[in-house]
Amino acid sequence: MNSDLLNLPDDAAALKQIIALHLNNEEKYQERIDYLEQMVCLLQKELFGRKSEKHVLPDHEQRPLFDSIEAPESDRRIFEEKIVIPEHTRKKRGRKPLPADLPRVDVVHDLPEEEKQCNCGATLSCIGQDVSEKLDYVPAKIRVIRHIRYKYACKSCEGVESEGPTVKIAPPPVQLIPKSIASEGLIAHLVVSKFADGLPLYRQKKIFSRLGIDLSRATMANWVVKASRRCQPLMDLLQKEIRSGPLINVDETPYQVLNEPGRHNTSKSYMWVFKGGQENSPALLYQYHRTRSGEAALNFLGNYQGYVQSDAFSGYECLSEKKGITHMGCWAHARRNFVNVIKAKKKNRSKQIQPKSLADEALEFIGRLYQIEKQAKIKNLEPIQIYQLRQEKAKPVLEAFKTWLSSKQQITPPKGLLGKAINYTLNHWEKLIVYIEDGRLSPDNNAAENAIRPFVVGRKNWLFAGHPNGAEAGATFYSLVETAKANGLEPYNYLRYIFEKLPLTQTDQGYKNLLPQFVDKKGLTSSLP
Repeated sequence: MNSDLLNLPDDAAALKQIIALHLNNEEKYQERIDYLEQMVCLLQKELFGRKSEKHVLPDHEQRPLFDSIEAPESDRRIFEEKIVIPEHTRKKRGRKPLPADLPRVDVVHDLPEEEKQCNCGATLSCIGQDVSEKLDYVPAKIRVIRHIRYKYACKSCEGVESEGPTVKIAPPPVQLIPKSIASEGLIAHLVVSKFADGLPLYRQKKIFSRLGIDLSRATMANWVVKASRRCQPLMDLLQKEIRSGPLINVDETPYQVLNEPGRHNTSKSYMWVFKGGQENSPALLYQYHRTRSGEAALNFLGNYQGYVQSDAFSGYECLSEKKGITHMGCWAHARRNFVNVIKAKKKNRSKQIQPKSLADEALEFIGRLYQIEKQAKIKNLEPIQIYQLRQEKAKPVLEAFKTWLSSKQQITPPKGLLGKAINYTLNHWEKLIVYIEDGRLSPDNNAAENAIRPFVVGRKNWLFAGHPNGAEAGATFYSLVETAKANGLEPYNYLRYIFEKLPLTQTDQGYKNLLPQFVDKKGLTSSLP
């Protein structure tokens, strides 16, 4: 017999107290078990399930059986209200025509002369032609550019140097990297291959070997670092451009950098990204930092005043305390927490229609907010019109959603996934609703998350930076490549152009004209070989 049972008190009140304590502990243990089961299911779906956060709401109106709190009439009215999206014509599907600016090589297929005779004896006349186009690929080729400088001398003055030098020669061409065998086109190719296409230098070395040239990784890395230092004036101007806009998006991701002074190679550093500037000429700047502290963001912002949008990482709390800055939250992160609740559910094998869950209802609220944003995008509204639309449509949805969250918070275990999703949304509510104040703002921080994604894709290939110099170079070229792409420029053409112009540039205005937002687009194609 259990010894605890033998030690039970005879007093009924004390016995009831012990029983209540055991029941309370059992309830806590069950909540913990449920939470761990949800986390296991969520991690399994993260590993083996689809990564998409798309969620289709149930197509029925059945509500949870034990949901005793009835939604207010205003909530039901908001859900019943329909948002009409204007009709639009779909593009016809089919094979896209090949670009007209590609060079064409004509291959003529004609009938033999004897087949150009009709059975009646007359000669056939050409009445037209049938043309079909096939896309061809010409492999890359390595070439050597020889710079020949002729020397001139006066034979009459030979041996007499009192009047100055007797031999004249044309000055050497100005180079991005003096005394280097790498042309601007080769350096641009190395940079684009690594920072736009995710090809590590050791893979590029193998590609060059197949083309008959031996380039060591150390040599190529040295070229990339030296080229990045020549681009430093552009980084300072990019930072000014980002500060000139009404909104700055911020995000960061881990970055392993070797040979950092005073740190182990396994230490975690970070790559930060800042996106801002004017709407029609966005600018992106990447910065390598050894820490995730919010001081990195504060140092970047300087005297900037305006909106700053980020996720809810605690390091960004210092932004809320800085005078002149309005810190915004991210609805994508709030939504993701409710999506995780759906993912963590055990798969129900029964074919019976399941009732709409609380997470489904939360996603329905958030979905209506994004439907309003979609409506504004389709109508191509101006910022002032977007502000008015949000005040009219989004504000009532937000008010109803907050009332719904507060009511569900009282009946939801706080340590479960759903409880954490509700608490996250309510705790950051004031930052989440800032976006309705200005039509130029976005409800989420996807602009920064999308900007950091190319770096993350590249990191999966080259894994780490071998030295802080390489990390700084990577930040510089990710800034230029991604800003060029955001402004509709082809990265190789852009980098080759600025590599040719940088050695000749001396003034601030000259450097500004090399930024992707202001570069001469006609000059990009004219500089190509």
